Amino acid sequence: MAAAGPPTTTADDHTSRELDAKQCTLSSSSPPLEYKTIHDGHGDVHPAGRRRGIFAGMLWRRYPSWALPALLSLCLVLLTWPATINTSASAADPTSVHLAARADPPRKDDGFTDVVQWDNYTIFLHGQRLFLHSGEFHTFRLPVPDLWLDIFQKMVAAGLNAVSIYIHMGATNPAPGVIDFNDWRALQPMYDAAQLAGILIVLRPGPYINAETTAGGIAHWATSLVAGTLRTNATDWTAAYEPYIDGIIKETLPNQVTSGGPVIAVQVDNEYSQSPITRAEYFANLEKQYRDGGLLVPLTYNDPGMGRNFINGTGAVDIYGLDSYPQGFDCSNPTHWAPVVTSYHSYHATNNPSEPWYMPEFQGGSFDPWGGPGYDACEVLTGPDFQDVFYKNNWASNVKLISYYMMYGGTSWGGFPFPGVYTSYDYGSSIRETRALSAKFDEVKRQGIFLRSSPEFRKTDWIGDSSTGIPGVNVSNSAAFVTLLRNPDTGAGFVIARQTDSTSTASISFNITVPTSKGTLTLPQTTSGIALHGRQSKLILTDYTFGAHSSVLYSTASVFFAGTIGSRDVLFLFGDADQSHEFALALGGSGARVQSSRVHFGSSSSRGVLRGSTTVTVLPGSTGLVTIWDSDTQLVLFADPVTAATFWAPAIPSATRNTIRGFENFWQFGTNTTVLVGGPYLVRNASLVEGGRTLALRGDLNASVPLTVIAPPSVTGVTWNGARVEGLRATTSARGRYGFLTGRLAERAAVKGVRAPKLTGWKFADSLPEVKAGFDDSAWVTADHTTTNITRKPLFGDGRVLFGCDYGFCEGNVLWRGHFNGTGSETSVNLTINGGSSFAASVWINDEFISTVHNGADQINALFPFPEGSVKIGQDNVVTVLQDHMGNDEDSNEKSARGIPGFQLNSGNFTTWKVQGKIGGYLNFPDKVRGIMNEGGLFGERQGWHLPGFDLSSSSAKFTSRELSDGLPGGGAGVGFFVTMFDLDVPKGTDTMMKFVFDGGEGNSGQAYRALLFVNGWKFGKRVANVGPQASFPVPPGILDYNGKNTVAVALWALNSTAVSPTLDLVIDGVLDGGVGPIATNNPGWAPRPSV
Repeated sequence: MAAAGPPTTTADDHTSRELDAKQCTLSSSSPPLEYKTIHDGHGDVHPAGRRRGIFAGMLWRRYPSWALPALLSLCLVLLTWPATINTSASAADPTSVHLAARADPPRKDDGFTDVVQWDNYTIFLHGQRLFLHSGEFHTFRLPVPDLWLDIFQKMVAAGLNAVSIYIHMGATNPAPGVIDFNDWRALQPMYDAAQLAGILIVLRPGPYINAETTAGGIAHWATSLVAGTLRTNATDWTAAYEPYIDGIIKETLPNQVTSGGPVIAVQVDNEYSQSPITRAEYFANLEKQYRDGGLLVPLTYNDPGMGRNFINGTGAVDIYGLDSYPQGFDCSNPTHWAPVVTSYHSYHATNNPSEPWYMPEFQGGSFDPWGGPGYDACEVLTGPDFQDVFYKNNWASNVKLISYYMMYGGTSWGGFPFPGVYTSYDYGSSIRETRALSAKFDEVKRQGIFLRSSPEFRKTDWIGDSSTGIPGVNVSNSAAFVTLLRNPDTGAGFVIARQTDSTSTASISFNITVPTSKGTLTLPQTTSGIALHGRQSKLILTDYTFGAHSSVLYSTASVFFAGTIGSRDVLFLFGDADQSHEFALALGGSGARVQSSRVHFGSSSSRGVLRGSTTVTVLPGSTGLVTIWDSDTQLVLFADPVTAATFWAPAIPSATRNTIRGFENFWQFGTNTTVLVGGPYLVRNASLVEGGRTLALRGDLNASVPLTVIAPPSVTGVTWNGARVEGLRATTSARGRYGFLTGRLAERAAVKGVRAPKLTGWKFADSLPEVKAGFDDSAWVTADHTTTNITRKPLFGDGRVLFGCDYGFCEGNVLWRGHFNGTGSETSVNLTINGGSSFAASVWINDEFISTVHNGADQINALFPFPEGSVKIGQDNVVTVLQDHMGNDEDSNEKSARGIPGFQLNSGNFTTWKVQGKIGGYLNFPDKVRGIMNEGGLFGERQGWHLPGFDLSSSSAKFTSRELSDGLPGGGAGVGFFVTMFDLDVPKGTDTMMKFVFDGGEGNSGQAYRALLFVNGWKFGKRVANVGPQASFPVPPGILDYNGKNTVAVALWALNSTAVSPTLDLVIDGVLDGGVGPIATNNPGWAPRPSV
């Protein structure tokens, strides 16, 4: 492979580099762009991604004796590395700064493509090392395809280069033989949006995905029809999932990185164990299906603990990974921390040291159960301080592939939740359910831009930590714990520091002695110590290079950005405003230093250990952006963390001869051109237009803000969302240079005028005619099965199986009607009802209400006594059970026994049982757009009352005017449907976040009701008012029609004879000036349905 050119070096460089056959110039934020070709060692060039015979031979020729030069290089490093001396500065031989480039270990691949390879450090994509920095997002939890780009753009803006995505088998494969990649289930729009945003995809299609979703994502029909054990090599389970995986393969093949697409890896199933052998063979069968189907990219796995599963043996994957949630999932005491895990590095070194260290899921938040404290508490539990300490602890373990679960949680609308969670899947994530950015997002960005800017960090050896001892490193305070990583080629050192007691909230300080290219130094040199204020972690750098010509000897301040902008090397450091910070570097070019009492410059003597370097000390009290050094060749900035987080570093498409086809929008593989933009709420993308004179920015504002732009010197103008920014000023102090511009971005007045209408004019109709005398259930399904594949078997009764999914009703509310001939001796019925944890069930005898059961358990047994005179002697009598279905369990109980496992009259027997759920069941449900998970079996749902366009004046529906807050007529138990409509006219070019709020936002109002919220036909909320915690239900544009008529419906289930009076308001949760662009709606209206 041809290199882009020789590396640029100067006298100020602290490292020199040699290029291997796959590398171009190494620059802190300008990594190499390379050809999408591979040389075979004889001058021939072959397309990357080709299934190989040639490449296997090339590897043999290239690496038969790789260990010998590696050993020689190691010896040279040891001989030339400066001696460790406990003095503040020790002289070093100048030749020690030039380290011999060490041969990489042999690269591995999956045998199907060389586009993706790996060694013990990282993966390689098109020959370039890649720190895979990813976040989790599930498109099924945001069923508006036009908004997927919004999430991807926000991830990329935070410095992430990948997204991990679960695909839901149950939504995509709603019935046997039906594979539906239409509408929001489509994969191609997801792939296209990722391509446009410039983000790689790790695809995780299951079939089992966990994800706090019903049956862990397995199609509900399979939990009933498959007799064998799910997730094993059982033949009927294999036959059930294979068509779904075939569909995944077909959709994904042209979207792999081997074809210029975004898919870099595919995960095999999810969190499992390798024994018994039937499980391992299940994995092996999945892997064979992927390979036989033509999938080329590596197959991965996520171990739910340190179980060593699928590293070797039957079913082993290409790249193994570990899932870890060190804080657990109890948000009720969010300031209580568990300590960091200290065994990550040793586990990896013991079990799969030849692979890069991968964490497919690391805690990015927490789910919250029914009755929990709410997701704001989960955000605190896993807040910026958690990210600072725990994420950097992963760095200290030499993790080089990581994904945060979740980065954006979204909404578990309809029947998607498993019983342990409610509708919101906010997860306390960095991007909240409304798509708003949180303080956690800022911390991810501070880390993400650093990782993107630091190619030296992609290849590091773990040298040691405070528990093992580190050669040449001494720490003055045992309360501080440090780990040293070092790049073996350049000598760049990365010291990750935290408190030894990682849960401590105390403030400590320490000094550290570290080896550098200029000798062993004790840091800091000019202040009393390095501070750690409570739950804080710091990254101390030595011999860190940035841009084309510059390097940092050491820094106790953190790096936000490093690289080249235009012709200048740029370093952007940050640190807490109430702490001191110190760094030493060679200042280049002709320019000016900041004049501030809080910034001190040490001498740059031509003699002595720090010759050629200037020591800069930033004292406490420094806030905002400080221009430390501004010259024609170099720009050094410093800010407090909050100010740093207001800056963005968008990738600017700038194709070169080395740009990889299909990756034009990807940092590192399509472009290395960037700018720094400070001030906006979000910068989505940037481009240089008008011959490079104008920087065109697109993004969002939440207020009018000052604008700071650091760009190439050719840039003299800026546009924001298409409008020219007036009043720009060039503020650089370097003579004759431009590109450091300031101005102001003004929020449009239209943003202030967005208002939410009042929800009034409700119409009401009874939605429980099933308990009325004379109701005809002859069209319902007769429940007469005597066998079942459901794991739990019936407990008592007459042998009939009353599990809803066995009759096609696997989601939402299900109604049962048990008939018996009255003799006068029937006084009660004993029922065991199973609906999943926190379910409820109401029971009637004929038209008289008996009671409702709900106690948080997944299954309840109760005796339901018949009111006196309620049984009609000599006539048909009906026991009606309305039950909630909270979803199927995960793990080993996906075949959940939702229904009535036990039934017995005190005297006599039931003659007939009838059952009804969603209209059509899973075979013939009518709403193919919203899909299998949207509807349940309430009468109003079956009639389509929740859909736009239903005629509320229809005589058959009998709707009357009644406010929702009036509750049900008579104040008794039952179900009523409330419907109203409203218009929205949200100004174009805004991103308005709206939510529906019950009862003023009171999570547990104490009112005994449950409610289903439908917005334009989509079931976007389940409210349990006497359990909580959820009272607010965000609904995105695309579900809401922001410029048209909207229909909202509430199915109100009053649980007992006490009157309830719910309220519902539409609330603006935030308005941004900007947005991702036009959002299409896809809200099919009402059409005639069968009457059942």
